[in-house]
Amino acid sequence: MHKAALVATTIALALNGASAFAQAPAQSGPQNPAVKSEETNNSNMPVKGANSFTMSEARSRIMGKGYTHVTMLKKDKAGVWRGMAMKGGQHLHVSVDYQGNVTAD
Repeated sequence: MHKAALVATTIALALNGASAFAQAPAQSGPQNPAVKSEETNNSNMPVKGANSFTMSEARSRIMGKGYTHVTMLKKDKAGVWRGMAMKGGQHLHVSVDYQGNVTAD
């Protein structure tokens, strides 16, 4: 008799635990994407960090955002590629950080 009560209690607890998992709804996703989107920056300013982009890759990312005549690219101490480029007839300072964010000022 004692064994039957133990089995019944174990089953009840197992079913209760399973229903707890079923009741908790999953979120639709994180607030910030795990993978950077190519269309938008995730920061309005360059982010400091170890940058693995080569000069050629940084130039390509800048040009991919519509800039032309990319010159004087150099990686600074913060790991940000900085240089000059043209867009809309204006010479602008441009940068590419380790996350791939392209910014201009």
